[in-house]
Amino acid sequence: MNLFDVYPLFDITPVRAQGMYVWDDKGTRYLDLYGGHAVISIGHSHPHYVKRLARQLYDIGFYSNSVQMPLQQELAQKLGEISEYPDYNLFLCNSGAEANENALKLASFHTGRKKVIAFKAGFHGRTSAAVAVTDNPGIIAPINQTENVIFLPLNDIQAFADALQEHGQQLAAVIVEGMQGVGGVHLPGTNFLKALANGCESVGALLILDEVQSGYGRSGKFFAHQYADVQPHLITVAKGMGNGFPIGGVLVHPEIEAKHGMLGTTFGGNYLACAAALAVLEVMDNEKLMQNAQQVGGWLIDELKKMPGVHEVRGKGLMIGVELEEPFAPVRQQLLKTYKIFTGTSSDKNTLRLLPPLCIGSEEAEKFISAFEAVICKTQPQEL
Repeated sequence: MNLFDVYPLFDITPVRAQGMYVWDDKGTRYLDLYGGHAVISIGHSHPHYVKRLARQLYDIGFYSNSVQMPLQQELAQKLGEISEYPDYNLFLCNSGAEANENALKLASFHTGRKKVIAFKAGFHGRTSAAVAVTDNPGIIAPINQTENVIFLPLNDIQAFADALQEHGQQLAAVIVEGMQGVGGVHLPGTNFLKALANGCESVGALLILDEVQSGYGRSGKFFAHQYADVQPHLITVAKGMGNGFPIGGVLVHPEIEAKHGMLGTTFGGNYLACAAALAVLEVMDNEKLMQNAQQVGGWLIDELKKMPGVHEVRGKGLMIGVELEEPFAPVRQQLLKTYKIFTGTSSDKNTLRLLPPLCIGSEEAEKFISAFEAVICKTQPQEL
């Protein structure tokens, strides 16, 4: 049997990782400024993370959600405290797509409605309802096509007001990313997010903030939407939540009533997943990684804005989109091949994405800036 060939692959085989670095099977070291799609939040193979997972595995690795699991409550309490949402409830699952599926389902259950407003260039996952609210016809199979989704331009308050006027009484939810990731790191404006929150309240719809990529401290705050001082009904999380161990979740407003059987999962919130997620929160707290994201990310954004050939730099903290005046592919290739630095793509052919672990230090940030400048200015490769 062969693997189903759906991923374009680099000819690189990672075999070891530590902190900000990954080593391949030939012993070559790479600086990781992409974190496996923003998944590595506290650094590769963090000793506290490794110890917590290993200890848990010695005790018990898995049982279903039909028994008491105090680790789940411990995680909910710690997440509520650090995220500043202590009154919300937590539903645990396995991925960002699952988190968004369950958030959309909860909104439909709660409102008794089925229409959803989503935004152009947004990405919410590849499963049924999540892909239906994703603005990419190329990944939407016929079975996922629906009349229930209305796509609007991001940051167009008038378009939203018009859609609310037309569809408000059928609207179950509005779903928006804290920062668009795949779309090229585009930020919803403060006034726009406030308009979404107020509009949802006015028609009885729920506001879903997809913080799968932009959450967990990446923006310098726990959630990117907290810069706008809005309070969504549902918040979805996943990527940075387990530092590589599969886990996702939905933070649920206390006014949304739970009923037995309305949601469910086999693997979600298992012992190992909770141990991984608790380790992440503990390290983030102890090592002040949100503050680090704000500080180092701010420096990177400022330095990138000075570079020739850079049209625009977007983002907050350590979620950064660098829009070049030409396609980014050759730049990304040279960063990887010559300077051994992983960076990321976006659906915008000119925008490079940076999503490094939140523990990045000034040394690694300066190393990237030197390499980036050398590539952009087409100077001779230098020792970094």
